[in-house]
Amino acid sequence: MIARLGSATVLGAGTMGAQIACLLAGVGTRVTLLDLDPPTAAQGLERALRLRPSPVYRASDASAIRTGGFEGLVAAVTDADWIVEAIVEQLEPKRELHARVDAALAGRAADAWPIVSTNTSGIRIASIAAGRSAPFQRAFLGTHFFNPPRYGHLLELIPTADTDPQVVGRLEDLASRLLGKGTVRAKDTPAFIANRLGVYGLQRAIELALELGLGPDEVDELTGPLIGRPKSATFRTLDLVGLDVAVAVAEHCYADLPEDPEREAFRVAPVLGALLEKGALGEKAGAGFFRREGKEILALDLVSGEYRPRRRVASPTVDLARGEPDLGRRLGLLIAGRDAAATYLRRLFDASLGYAATVGPDIAAGVADVDAAMRWGFGWQLGPFQTWDVLGLAPVAGRLAAVPPLVERVLAGPGGFYRDGSALSFPEAELRPIPARPGSLDLGVLRLASASAGLASNTSASLVELGGGILGLELHGKLNILGPEAVDSVRRACDLASRAYDGLVIGTRAADFSAGANLALMLLAAEEGEWDELEREVRRFQGASQAIRHAAVPVVAAPRGLTLGGGAEFCLAAARRQPLAETYIGLVEVGVGLIPAGGGSTGMARWAAEQVPDGSHADHFAFFQQALELIASARVATSAEEARAWGLLRPIDLVTADPDRQWADAAATARHLAEIGYRPLTAAPILVEGRRGIAAAEALTYNELLARRLSEHDRTVVLELARVMSGGDVAEGTPVAEEYLLGLEREALLRLLGLAKTRERIRHTLKTGKPLRN
Repeated sequence: MIARLGSATVLGAGTMGAQIACLLAGVGTRVTLLDLDPPTAAQGLERALRLRPSPVYRASDASAIRTGGFEGLVAAVTDADWIVEAIVEQLEPKRELHARVDAALAGRAADAWPIVSTNTSGIRIASIAAGRSAPFQRAFLGTHFFNPPRYGHLLELIPTADTDPQVVGRLEDLASRLLGKGTVRAKDTPAFIANRLGVYGLQRAIELALELGLGPDEVDELTGPLIGRPKSATFRTLDLVGLDVAVAVAEHCYADLPEDPEREAFRVAPVLGALLEKGALGEKAGAGFFRREGKEILALDLVSGEYRPRRRVASPTVDLARGEPDLGRRLGLLIAGRDAAATYLRRLFDASLGYAATVGPDIAAGVADVDAAMRWGFGWQLGPFQTWDVLGLAPVAGRLAAVPPLVERVLAGPGGFYRDGSALSFPEAELRPIPARPGSLDLGVLRLASASAGLASNTSASLVELGGGILGLELHGKLNILGPEAVDSVRRACDLASRAYDGLVIGTRAADFSAGANLALMLLAAEEGEWDELEREVRRFQGASQAIRHAAVPVVAAPRGLTLGGGAEFCLAAARRQPLAETYIGLVEVGVGLIPAGGGSTGMARWAAEQVPDGSHADHFAFFQQALELIASARVATSAEEARAWGLLRPIDLVTADPDRQWADAAATARHLAEIGYRPLTAAPILVEGRRGIAAAEALTYNELLARRLSEHDRTVVLELARVMSGGDVAEGTPVAEEYLLGLEREALLRLLGLAKTRERIRHTLKTGKPLRN
């Protein structure tokens, strides 16, 4: 039977506990959040709900959380499926609270116990469980949510020697399927996997920066996307985490790892201590390694302690490597250089890779778990053992003062940490098949097989057979910008699926589904007066949307991350959507002085009309106004559930939490629709507001203009949108054809592109990534 999570009790309403409660409530779990007393618990929840980004998927999630004091612990834990303790990071208070949980559940049969976990970033789990009853110890394990719990993908699970393996398996399933987490089993050692290696790397980065005379700004330029790491890189990451938090983790590692051969690396650097003494704790204090002064961000001089203007790295090696798109080859170029930047990176990689190989067998069951923890926890594209393989074991080992025994065994044996779908396991140093994650599809393998079978692929998209008669179209261009190649791929995929398959899924493995249409091409064509070409391109885009909507088989869109403009329009056209919970979708064209003209304005007009049942005489003006204001505001939903409330997703659309399951879930949805007798959508007439809608928009925008909440150009754009969604100069309640509204979309878009202020907006957005209000 599929494991369910009907209720949960969270003990501790601090920063982590309250946010964990919000996450659990967001997936439909009834949550009890307890702290020392009811006011403390209520205040903790209130603080969490004020955080940005929000810890909840939708504001109503908070209503599923009941707060109270620890005096209600017995009743709260009795009905819970999962008890999560998240109080202060101190051993004795945790032990005392779990003794109360143990007593409250005493007498239960072993198979009737809930899952019990302690959320900690490094306290030994066995020490918390010591002295508890046998049933408690079988149900108990450690969990390490990364902050913030809603957005941090990694969840480390730390069983003890007494934890029932079925308990671990059940929590793995719940965490991935319901919470969307990437779960990794860590051994019960200080700081577990990700923090042990991550903090070591951060400490070494500071040490090497001081030794080689590099500043925080220069180090961050070297240790961010250039080497496959997040933009926050090193020093910015420390500022975001909080220097006090980073120091506390490092101090714990230093104290708790007396036998670690690299223990001294965890000793807090004097520059960190000096910042703490001054209260410069990072982002939350307004200053750390970086400080904002007006519009300028200054960097700390690590020697003088003064702030200075930021500077770029001067490095021929870096300049050469930037032009290499392949990460593995780029790392090779960087490591091979001989200037200061290359020396810094070479020594940083050597130290970090050597440390991972030294302690890896102590902290995890194999290299795949270590690499997953660093990818999911710290946002690395390649984990340390993947990096070993990319750079070559022999060259890296040859630079190390002491080669880790694990590396010596691999050099003498398999020669690498990964091979043909297998990864090295500890401690025997043997290659074992990497188990597939339940409910997932390996798009990489399927794509290779599909290419061998002759299915088309280009730089923007690839056709992939997903199995069960379902075709996939994987978008994989830069930000999945929808230029002519991608748009044509969508249309051809719909045609092929309609002829030879039972359904189609359109999705991506990238973080973002699509940033929308190619604005640069549109701007260039408008500035060169290529109006006929522009109209053809708009028709091409609309044709792809219509192909999705009217395909002979069900088309399921699988949005994730940013799903903007044209990407959102393709999703609106689909028979179903299978979004990730973390989908940020919006029709944002008004922000660049345009309107949705790939079928999006028509689609939202259709949505407004559909909110009134057939045969009803109810007024649908309120729904028209809601849709108009949504597009006019260029709002982007902060979750799939918020998008559903806005009408950008439908009540029947299913949401996937785990990114690794999304393709499989979307394919299953397409398969289900095909099996129940999917009928293609017909181009039914759409009831529009006509002149009434236009007049209402004119009055509304005039008042907004007087209140200085709109500019004249804002008003021009919104009125063009209103004319399209209202159906133009027709009477209220007139049924109009889809093609008629699509024609109005094209006309409005071309008129707006002809305006200098719209082109100014597009140029500004392409240059800065931000909207211009002119």
